[in-house]
Amino acid sequence: MSLFVDIRKKLKGFYLDVSFEANGDYLGVLGASGSGKSMTLKCIAGIETPDEGTIVLNGKVLFDSKNKINLKPQERNIGYLFQNYALFPNMTVEENIGIGLDLPKDEKKKKIDKMINVFHLQGLEKKYPRQLSGGQQQRVALARCIIYEPDVLMLDEPFSALDTYLKEKLQTEVLELLKLYKGEVLMVTHSREEVYRFCKDMVVIEKGKSILIGNTKETFEKPKLKEVAILTGCKNISKCNIISNKKIYLTDFDIILELEKEIDEDINYIGINSNNFKIAENKEDKNTIEFQINKIVEDLFEYNIILQNKNLKTQGQNKTILYTVRKEEWDKRETNENLYLKISEDKLLFLK
Repeated sequence: MSLFVDIRKKLKGFYLDVSFEANGDYLGVLGASGSGKSMTLKCIAGIETPDEGTIVLNGKVLFDSKNKINLKPQERNIGYLFQNYALFPNMTVEENIGIGLDLPKDEKKKKIDKMINVFHLQGLEKKYPRQLSGGQQQRVALARCIIYEPDVLMLDEPFSALDTYLKEKLQTEVLELLKLYKGEVLMVTHSREEVYRFCKDMVVIEKGKSILIGNTKETFEKPKLKEVAILTGCKNISKCNIISNKKIYLTDFDIILELEKEIDEDINYIGINSNNFKIAENKEDKNTIEFQINKIVEDLFEYNIILQNKNLKTQGQNKTILYTVRKEEWDKRETNENLYLKISEDKLLFLK
């Protein structure tokens, strides 16, 4: 299975310029709300038409602006799970699943019954969407997509319509159900947890442009770009000045760090994930900074400690740092107390 996308489209407010390739593994499309993720899916599905570019699925050209090829949505064999599931309110569960399935009556019923069993919808066949929970509606919509055996299945923010407490359970269920589907899967989301959990590879879209594509776990560990670091959850990012090839100054935090390895000249920012600090007894060790605790916010399993460099030398520098620590590892210091934290070089994110 393979999908190649290289498209451009002028839209109100921004310009869509997206290019990526998927080869059989789940591909996550990660970006902030309004970045162009859903528009990309609509162009692949044929609901929207790019101004120019090419879309090829398993060797079949779906769109080619130069050769004036633009297949209709029904000719593309694409399953599309919309954000709101788009179930027909006046149709029952079994009618929704089988809508448009062009088969003899007995064969059609057999196929629908199989989907009812696979997606655990027994007893709901005659129910209408308004009589179903959010999770049940999602399973009906997914069954409707998969019954056609599409070449690619596209999930547009599949969990955004669900209550928070249901999401984790349903994510696990959907992951199991998707194992029954053998084609390409594209999942659009603004949730880093979802893309990390579901997708082997990911493409990042920022303001209409695809800025990075790569292995999901590798991208989270080494995001390379400031915009990608923000989307993957890094809370502490500072512009940096390179003092020498082994010494950098984090201008937002007024911190100088000494390095063992030489730093590339095109690095403009340094990121430090909030859980990548280590409490130290004093500041004798290299890259150990004395911070003042501004605020402590208790979470379910950890504390979020808001810090500021104790020895600010530059007036006006007041950007805080977030340090996240598990409750059992916290030594119960209070607000306004000082705290020594060591910043390990191997935990730094060097960003362009």
